[in-house]
Amino acid sequence: MGVYIAVFLFVIVAIIFYLWLTYNSLIVLRERIKEALSSIDVQLKRRADLIPNLVETVKGYAKHEKSVFETVTKARSAMMGAGTLKEKAAAEDMLTGALKSLFAVAEAYPDLKASDNFKQLQEELTDTENKISYSRQFYNSNVLDYNAKIQTFPANLIAKRFKFTEKEFFEAEEAEKKEVKVSF
Repeated sequence: MGVYIAVFLFVIVAIIFYLWLTYNSLIVLRERIKEALSSIDVQLKRRADLIPNLVETVKGYAKHEKSVFETVTKARSAMMGAGTLKEKAAAEDMLTGALKSLFAVAEAYPDLKASDNFKQLQEELTDTENKISYSRQFYNSNVLDYNAKIQTFPANLIAKRFKFTEKEFFEAEEAEKKEVKVSF
């Protein structure tokens, strides 16, 4: 009889230990997602902060390109006001398109392209774009791990009990997925 009680207690302790480990691992994964999303926000803010300087630099050379400046300003405002993940992704795509237009304008002005200020801003923006890309990959990797964990048995039972819900991926919009065509 003592053996049965010992086995029973061991099983109970093992179950409690498993529940504790699983719950804590879900918490860690959820916090990594928050950290990754925060990293994306920091980089998006950094990019948004660079844009006014870039616009002012280009304005000095290309005064008649008003519509491009308005588009960039509008896209930056959308980025700063985005709240949800989908809004951020859409605003990021809008801003990326606006910046492409701005750089296309810059191509028409050799003096602008040669400007040290413009070159520095362009390098900082490229660096920031790379950091945004890395941050998105880090976020999506953590979302993948988290979503897989809350969907697999028996962790899914614990996830349901403690209301761990699936997280959204930070996905590229259709415009970003299109093939880039280069012609000479």
